[in-house]
Amino acid sequence: MASHSSSPVPHPSSGGSEGIFQKDRDPSSRHYRPVHSLPDVCPKEPTGKELHRWTVYNSKVNLPAALNDPRLAKRESDFFTKSWGLDFAETEVMPSFYLPNITKEHFGPYLQETAQREKIHERCKNICPNKDELDAVSTAHIFCSGFQNEYLPNVWLKQIFMKPDFALDDPTTFNAVLPWSHFNSAGRKSSRDMASSRLLQEKLSHYLDVVEVSIARQISLRSEAFFHAMSSQHELQDRLTETARAVAVLRGRTAAIERIMCEGPLRALRQALTRSNCARLHNKLKLMAAVHQSQPTVQLLLSTSEFVGALELIATTKEVLQQELQGIHSFRHLGSQLCEMEKLIDKMMVEDFSMYSRSDLSRSLEDDGQVMEKDRLESLVFGLLRQRKLDFLDIYSDEMILAAKSIVTQSVVDSVSQIEEIDTDIVTKLADQMRLMTFPQWFELLKSVFENFILFLKRIKATLSVVRNVVLEALDSNQKSRLLERAAAAAGGLAEAPGTPLNQGEAELAYLTHEGLFISDALNDAQLNLGAGGGQEQSSTVGPRQALSRLDGCGSDSASGTTESSSSREHALQPGGAAAFCGGSWSSEDMMPSDLELGRVANNIQELLYTASDVSHDRCVKVLMARAKDGSLERLSSAEFVFLSQAVEGFVRDTEELCCRRSVSLRGALQSQANRFVHRFHEERKTKLSLLLDNERWKQAEVPAEFQDLVNSIADGRITLPERKPQGTEERKPSDYLHIDGQKYAVVGTVLLLIRIFLEYCQCVNDIPSISTDMLTRLSDLLKHFNSRSCQLVLGAGALQVVGLKTITTKNLALASRCLQLVVHYIPVIRAHFETKLTPKQYSVLRHFDHITKDYNDHIAEISAKLVSIMDSMFEKVLSKYEVKAPMPSACFRNVCKQMAKMHEALYELLPEEQAQMLFLRINASLKMHLKRQLARLGVHHDGGPQHGLVTVDVAFYTENVQSLRTLEKLDLNMAEIWEQKR
Repeated sequence: MASHSSSPVPHPSSGGSEGIFQKDRDPSSRHYRPVHSLPDVCPKEPTGKELHRWTVYNSKVNLPAALNDPRLAKRESDFFTKSWGLDFAETEVMPSFYLPNITKEHFGPYLQETAQREKIHERCKNICPNKDELDAVSTAHIFCSGFQNEYLPNVWLKQIFMKPDFALDDPTTFNAVLPWSHFNSAGRKSSRDMASSRLLQEKLSHYLDVVEVSIARQISLRSEAFFHAMSSQHELQDRLTETARAVAVLRGRTAAIERIMCEGPLRALRQALTRSNCARLHNKLKLMAAVHQSQPTVQLLLSTSEFVGALELIATTKEVLQQELQGIHSFRHLGSQLCEMEKLIDKMMVEDFSMYSRSDLSRSLEDDGQVMEKDRLESLVFGLLRQRKLDFLDIYSDEMILAAKSIVTQSVVDSVSQIEEIDTDIVTKLADQMRLMTFPQWFELLKSVFENFILFLKRIKATLSVVRNVVLEALDSNQKSRLLERAAAAAGGLAEAPGTPLNQGEAELAYLTHEGLFISDALNDAQLNLGAGGGQEQSSTVGPRQALSRLDGCGSDSASGTTESSSSREHALQPGGAAAFCGGSWSSEDMMPSDLELGRVANNIQELLYTASDVSHDRCVKVLMARAKDGSLERLSSAEFVFLSQAVEGFVRDTEELCCRRSVSLRGALQSQANRFVHRFHEERKTKLSLLLDNERWKQAEVPAEFQDLVNSIADGRITLPERKPQGTEERKPSDYLHIDGQKYAVVGTVLLLIRIFLEYCQCVNDIPSISTDMLTRLSDLLKHFNSRSCQLVLGAGALQVVGLKTITTKNLALASRCLQLVVHYIPVIRAHFETKLTPKQYSVLRHFDHITKDYNDHIAEISAKLVSIMDSMFEKVLSKYEVKAPMPSACFRNVCKQMAKMHEALYELLPEEQAQMLFLRINASLKMHLKRQLARLGVHHDGGPQHGLVTVDVAFYTENVQSLRTLEKLDLNMAEIWEQKR
């Protein structure tokens, strides 16, 4: 080609020895083969654009860099173990259960799938070799052929003209293409510049020739494909022409179909859609009108205290605003206004319930037991439950406590007003006024308080029964609603059946616009309107239109239709009522408390009734303690305290039957007073007994006829004090003895009074069974006191100083013994009586009577021993001077027989025959002991001698005198024991 002549010819360099041309290069052109330096492991400070570019050096954790840090002399051997423990490096890493073991078989399906495509790819590579391979082959061919100078411009072309960012406006690129450095910068043209210019032109022409040669080579290599593509293009143009013609025919036919078959039906559908949209818009407008009227309707309902209807209307309106009218600008503040109205209704309901509770509990107790304004109470309770104001029972509890206080105050005021002796201007405190009353007056006041509290509790129970019924109705409604929901869910497609009651918007509008706001009536009317419409479109418009007309005409008449709170409450509680009509998104369960909460309220109602009982008892305790403050209750007689105890027990029993609650405060206060009463009762009688014993001269007392009657009644099983007989009855003469069970008891006056005293204890136990154990303990103490004090006065000779007796005679001792025997006789009777008043768990206290019986028997034995010791000392003194000599009987035995006669005379009328015989046998044994000792000392033996005869005469005299005494005729003296037996 002609262009080859313009290619530069290499010239030998003047300084070169090998004859190879070396072109001087501009230093700026040395960037063609830049030298890439290795990256520095130490991060450098970023500059310019690198400031915000993230690199690997920005990472916070680089484990390889940390392990291979060149700045460390050697790697740390404990890098892992020093932080995570010695077991870290030795822990074997378990293979993951989530990563399968990959083998060559896993790639089998993929290789089979791509095998065909790989064969096609290899075939194409053989037909059309890769461009890079062709360049590599041609380059190798050029170098091998010695055309190195022709390849260098080709490489230089690729490096400059084929760069992606080739642009002549870049000074570096421009200088590389047009090296102006060869030209004179002064602007003067010289022969050298002309030569450089021609050289540059020739070089560029050479570059053009190289490009043309490359293009021709490429065309020659792909000529077959090029001509095939050209021939295929003509065929493609023919097919495109046929396709364009077919498309034009199809478009014409499609336009005809659209004109004939689509435009009319689409227009009809569009008009039907427009009509449907207009109907929906109309319904929306009517719904908006109804919502707009909700606030005046709520105000009207509140004016009639119809809180339930107002709350239902507010809830439904809020639901409509959220679902149907959301985003309407004119109603943007209505939701917050309804919320404020709902809060206001909450306050009004709480205040109204408080007023109702106050008026109900404060009205006169003489009124009938019917619940005051039952419908109003049911409406209030249901409204409070619906708003989850579950603490309304606390309000009733507070009012109940205040009413209980006022009942006591009013009762005291009424009682004091009838007593002229009490000046209320001077004595202002109620407690002081009660203490100024006599016991009958105060007792009448207490009974009046008890009666008032019984009426008070009956009223509270009736009111709480109404509240409990409302709570149970709500609980039953919740359960029925859940059952219906489960049945509806199981039925499946019942909502899509032809008899579907109402859709969401119609039900809401029917409820909002119904005249009386009775939920079931509103839905029934809307359902009838739907059935009369005859079509879906007509049914969606007739009901709301009629409802809207009702709303327009309701006016003040709606108030009369909303006063029946019980009816609206019942309908609202029904599972199919308006509480569940809002498309399933709102139901009564969402507003009403849960079953657990309702159950807790029901339990609180029962607890409130218990609290009422406790409060009533506490107020009665206040009345009781106000009277007992000065100890007046302790000074009551047993009969008066019995009246008080019976009244309290009757009140406690009535409250237990009424409230099913065993309150302990009043019974505990009565028990406390009973303990004080028992203490005073016991101390008075113990003091009285002590005074009687200190003044007792231990002489036999006459027994009045009334005491004999008292003893006889005890023998008949009546352990009570006999009633006082009128004074007009005949007076009977007293007896010398107390006849009990065929025995005669010679007693002192103190013992007679002691019998009456322990009968008083038994009578008190009969009247007040709750103090049985305490009274038993006190009676045991009284019996012990009588035993110990009588022992001090008689055996201990305390009566010599206390009463002034000269000596304690055998008659005194026998009389004391007989009195103790009388008490021992009645201890089992007392024990049996107390045993009937005690529970089996309290039988252990009866052991006191066993101890007392033992102490009394020991005391009786000591008195008997004292009598024997008196005679024993006399025998020792007399028989120590006994001498066996005439005359017989001796003076010693005459003295002994005289003393025995005196002893028998003192004891004969006091002791029974058996005890007298036993006592004289013991005395005779003492005589035989002393006589035997004296005979042994005198050396008199049973040998038939003169001295033995004299002793026999004295013994016969003694035996004859003793057996001549009454009740001692058959007494076996066995005087042969005075002689020592010969061994």
